[in-house]
Amino acid sequence: MKTTPRSLVCIGLVFGSMLLLYRDVLWRLVDAWTNDGNYSHGFLIIPLAAYLAWERRTELASARHQPSALGLLVVAGSLAVLGIGVLGAELFLTRISLVGTLAGTALFILGWSHLRILAFPLALLLLMIPIPAIIFNQIAFPLQLLASQFGEGVLTSTQIPVLREGNVLILANTTLEVAEACSGIRSLISLLTLGIVYGYFTDRRTIVRVVLAASTIPIAIVTNGGRVAGTGIAANYFGPEAAQGFFHEFSGWIVFIVAFALLLLVRRLIVLVFPARIGTVAVEAVAA
Repeated sequence: MKTTPRSLVCIGLVFGSMLLLYRDVLWRLVDAWTNDGNYSHGFLIIPLAAYLAWERRTELASARHQPSALGLLVVAGSLAVLGIGVLGAELFLTRISLVGTLAGTALFILGWSHLRILAFPLALLLLMIPIPAIIFNQIAFPLQLLASQFGEGVLTSTQIPVLREGNVLILANTTLEVAEACSGIRSLISLLTLGIVYGYFTDRRTIVRVVLAASTIPIAIVTNGGRVAGTGIAANYFGPEAAQGFFHEFSGWIVFIVAFALLLLVRRLIVLVFPARIGTVAVEAVAA
């Protein structure tokens, strides 16, 4: 598809209109990234999606330009979702409609071939959207219980007396509560995002990318459980101060590094068991 000054002006007007229409949505989204540590990675998603789209510029240029009127229906539906979200004060719907509007616009202006090429960058934008609170809580609470159960098991195996009541661990000299912030959902969300991006850049095989992304869930659960257990052990031997302040925050960074190292290990094991074909050797060499 040849880019002309007229087409550039049209594209600029379309995106300018979208920025004007979604200005409040984007502003609140940035506010969520700033104030909610669970989604601070959102700042990286848009530049990354833009890079992935730019990376496909050759494919986009050679793809057949065949605008589809169905794109207007997608845009109209997305705008309807936006209206429902605004009227119902449901931020998730307004944010989802932004991605739908982008996809519909690409379909209407460029066509199915271009939309297929841009599918992954557009889908990646979903990772910047905070999930609804009701779903977040449904995930966080079971994770709290899993982390506390894991911590109890490790502490018991190390002969440290512990009594668990729900998500509270009672030790001889202190009581530890596995709060929502310690449930591991923050590391789970960040690690899932990292796993998807890492899988994309290191292997062309869809199944490997899916397995890497899926493996972040048990990795996040196990490493966070280990953090809870480690906090309990430190509190037992060094006092309650070891479970608070700097040491507690620093352990979060250590756990995330360990989790990423385990993700690298999972990928290495996959490559050893299921070697890449000749067509993906170059990608494997870069990943190594």
